[in-house]
Amino acid sequence: MGGSIEKKAIGRITHYFPKVGVAVVELSADLKKGELVTIGGKSETFDQTITSMQIDKKEVPVGKKGQAIGLKVEKPVKEGDIVWR
Repeated sequence: MGGSIEKKAIGRITHYFPKVGVAVVELSADLKKGELVTIGGKSETFDQTITSMQIDKKEVPVGKKGQAIGLKVEKPVKEGDIVWR
């Protein structure tokens, strides 16, 4: 991949709610709405833009390092999957 920048892990999925398509992500770096991330692990990896992020069921524009956020995901994920930027 000539010239591509290295992706940096910014979080880890600790839980997934399949009925609502929401993952709980423990952040190891700040994350903002509108950012493009890659989510994946052993099975599937996909890119998505952050459109909805919640803390304690309240919509937030930024998740801070160390927080656990609820993240609307476009495809099913698994516990232990990684979120990269």
